[in-house]
Amino acid sequence: QVQLVESGGGLVQAGGSLRLSCRASGHTFSSYAMGWFRQAPGKDREFVAGIAWSGGMTDYADSVQGRFSISRDNAKNTVYLQMNGLKPEDTGVYYCAEADTAQASSVRSAVHWGQGIQVTVSS
Repeated sequence: QVQLVESGGGLVQAGGSLRLSCRASGHTFSSYAMGWFRQAPGKDREFVAGIAWSGGMTDYADSVQGRFSISRDNAKNTVYLQMNGLKPEDTGVYYCAEADTAQASSVRSAVHWGQGIQVTVSS
């Protein structure tokens, strides 16, 4: 059974940085693309970033391109989201996600989800 556990969320001022981590268990982590989604209050869940199984290819939403960076450490079964230049509109619950294929773009149709972690950016 796949388990995805997020950590690293919290409260930060606008312009600040946070690093989210997601540790996976219960399967062969290195075989699948991983990524992140977020959901702001009153809005639908939206794709943020994805990374291929090898870490060689990434995919970002336009709203975070150039500010956020996704990476993974297959030896630690962990995927990271480095968030810089945070804005109040980045506030929301961030979800770790896993695809059922190896390509970064497949994270947009993720099949496994973590429980989510709160990120709040104050103005």
